[in-house]
Amino acid sequence: MTFILNNPILWPVIRYFRGFTYFQVVCLTAVVYDLTLTFGQEFELVWRQRWSLMTFLYLSVRYIGIVYTVAIMLPNLPSVSLTDTGCTTLYFVENWMGIIINGLLCVIIITRLYAMYQRSRRMLILLAVTFLAIQITSVVILAIQAAYTSGEEYVLSGAHMCGYSFPDNIVLPEQMTWVLGTVWEIFALCLAVWIAVKHFREAQRPSTGSTVEDCFTVLVKSHVFYFASFVAASGLQLGNLSPVLFNSNSLGTMFFDGIRQLTRTVQMVILGPRLILGLREYHANLVADSDEGTGMASIVFQERVHISTGSGV
Repeated sequence: MTFILNNPILWPVIRYFRGFTYFQVVCLTAVVYDLTLTFGQEFELVWRQRWSLMTFLYLSVRYIGIVYTVAIMLPNLPSVSLTDTGCTTLYFVENWMGIIINGLLCVIIITRLYAMYQRSRRMLILLAVTFLAIQITSVVILAIQAAYTSGEEYVLSGAHMCGYSFPDNIVLPEQMTWVLGTVWEIFALCLAVWIAVKHFREAQRPSTGSTVEDCFTVLVKSHVFYFASFVAASGLQLGNLSPVLFNSNSLGTMFFDGIRQLTRTVQMVILGPRLILGLREYHANLVADSDEGTGMASIVFQERVHISTGSGV
C-alpha cells in the first residue's frame, strides 16, 4: 500500500533522503570512474588471461558490485516510483548482494593467505572452517531479519521513497554481521602480518632472493590498505546503532549516513577487486622486467606456484 502524505512536518525527512541520494549517486559515480580508470588493466590482466578462480572472483565482485550500487540507490530516488513489492525486493537484493560480495572477498583473502603460507593444508582448513562459521552465521541472521521485514512506498510531497518496517529487536542482528566481518578481517590481518614478518626475516639471508620479499611487500601493503578501509566502513556502520543517529533526520545524520555508504562501497566494490588487479599488475611488471620472462619463483595469487609469460598470471 502506497502512503501519500503532504504534511510540512515531513520536510526534514524529504531533505534527509534527497541529501542521502546525492551520496549514493557519488558512490555510483566513483564505481563507474574506477571501472573506466582500470578497464585497460582489467582487459590485459583479466580478460586476456587464462580463466581461473581468481578471474571468476574478480569479475563477480566487480560487476555484482555495480548492480549492488545501483540497487542501494533506487529506493531513495525521489523521481522513481516503486510499489511496496518493489521496495521489498530491492531491500532483499541489497542485503543478499552485500552478503555475496563480502563472501567472495573472504574467498580472495583465503586464497592470498593460502599462497602466502605456501599451500599449507592446515592453514587452508583453518581458514575455511572460520570463514564458513562466520558466513553461515551471517546468512542465518540476515534470513531472520528478512523474514520480519517488509517494504512500503511513501510519497511525501511528491517525492517517492521506500520505508521498511521490522521489529525493534531485529535491528541489532543486522549490525552483528559487521561485527562478525570485523572479527574475520582482524584474524586474516594477523595471519598475513605473521607470515610476512617471518618471510622478511628469511629474506635477509644471502641465499634468499628479493622477488619473494617484494611480492610479500605488495601483498601486505594491499591487505593493510584494504583492512583500513574495512575498519572505517565497519566503525561507521556500527556507529549507526546509536539511537541518536538511528532516529534522526538531521543534516549531520545525513552526512554521517552518506559517508558511511561511500566508505562501504569503496571498500567492497573498488578496493576489493584491486586486491587481485594490483598483484596481477605486479606479476606482469615482474615478467616484463626480466630478461627471458620465465623461471621466476614467486608466490602465487591463483592455482600455480610459479609465474610465467603465459596465461598463468
